[in-house]
Amino acid sequence: MRGVTSPDRSPQSHAHSHAHSHSHSHGPAAPVSAHLRKVIAAVLIPFAVAVVAGLIVLWPGGAPPHKPSGLGVDQQTRAGRVVKIEEVDCAKVGALPQQQGQPGGQGGPGAPAPPPGSCETATIEVAEGPDKGKTFTEVVRPDSSRRYSVGQEVVLAHAPKAPENLRYSVTDVDRTVPMIVLAVLFALAVVVVGRLRGVFALIALVISFGVLTMFILPAILQGSNPLLVAVVGGSAIMLIALYMCHGLTARTSVAVLGTLTSLLVIGLLGSLFIDWAHLTGNTDDQTALVHGLFPQIEIQGLLLAGIIIGSLGVLDDVTVTQTSAVWELKEADPSASWRKLYGSAMRIGRDHIASVVNTLVLAYAGASLPLLLLFTIADAGVGTVATSELVAEEIVRTLVGSIGLVASVPVTTALAALVVSADRHTAKGKAKGKPGARTGGKGGRRRRAK
Repeated sequence: MRGVTSPDRSPQSHAHSHAHSHSHSHGPAAPVSAHLRKVIAAVLIPFAVAVVAGLIVLWPGGAPPHKPSGLGVDQQTRAGRVVKIEEVDCAKVGALPQQQGQPGGQGGPGAPAPPPGSCETATIEVAEGPDKGKTFTEVVRPDSSRRYSVGQEVVLAHAPKAPENLRYSVTDVDRTVPMIVLAVLFALAVVVVGRLRGVFALIALVISFGVLTMFILPAILQGSNPLLVAVVGGSAIMLIALYMCHGLTARTSVAVLGTLTSLLVIGLLGSLFIDWAHLTGNTDDQTALVHGLFPQIEIQGLLLAGIIIGSLGVLDDVTVTQTSAVWELKEADPSASWRKLYGSAMRIGRDHIASVVNTLVLAYAGASLPLLLLFTIADAGVGTVATSELVAEEIVRTLVGSIGLVASVPVTTALAALVVSADRHTAKGKAKGKPGARTGGKGGRRRRAK
């Protein structure tokens, strides 16, 4: 009889049907058809093989050795500790506060004299190395932005060839403890909210950082083409992060394809406008120092590599969100056509575009805030500021990345709608022709009698 539960149904069959029904209602989407899996694999497997081959060929085997130059961050460092703080008269230690408009800090006629005891002397003890236990004194002026406290851990710059009384100086404070605490809080938040998926996200983050520090940076220092290194390393990070966090599924594969397409757009546009705008990439002291130490590095390529890697994280977010939106829309309305799915998901994507582009612009503006303040102080015109290399580099970085993000939404949405529509159509056809297939609304518990 039709619509009657078969009495000879085995417990295993009942359990299988119940599990299938629960998965359909609350679990991840059903896997795609074998044909679609083959099509997706035919695209992504050669790409993954090419990425692995690129990692093998370009693997640097570590950063090239060199002697510290003593300039900027390229200097020997030692751990130190503040052991004593004393207040002193600035005049007695030759550290008069600088008066406004008077270079050298001596003040002009009628300028107020600095109050006695307004300066501090910090006694610093070397905490490691052959000079462990040795102390030296640092004068802290009242207008100094850095203040010390007894027991504070500091980082010392060590110049072994300098005179004995000038070999050590404080270059920074030790922030190890607060940074570790912040990292632990971040990891706890991710795991508590994300649970198992949060754990995988943290593992993927560690692996991504490993690819950056063990492959991308050393390979660039070894003289490999920065753009090629960034493409290979960024692709490896993308594959590892997406598949580890979201699973080896068709949904993730569509996000990978959308991300790849957008990275290609970013690479082409970035290369075009960096050349057209004659951007050298050598706009700060750090870049100049790197170029001075390793002249074989292509600075323009380094700029383009930075644009690609910087855009990758936001691209992953956009493509995964759009793909998930299409899948969920199809689950909510299995009869929805490709056009309906695409239109609905694009409405979600337009909201995402508006927020993400604004995020990118504000992030770059925040990073360049001191530079923008300098231009404001100089009372330079908007055109002068925007076309100067310092600002133009950030504008190109922001706009090229934003164009790639905008392009990722329709591309990923279209791919996801095509895949999910073709898959559900095929699956539905197979279900209709299969004996004993689910036909009722009771989670597949009813079947036709033989």
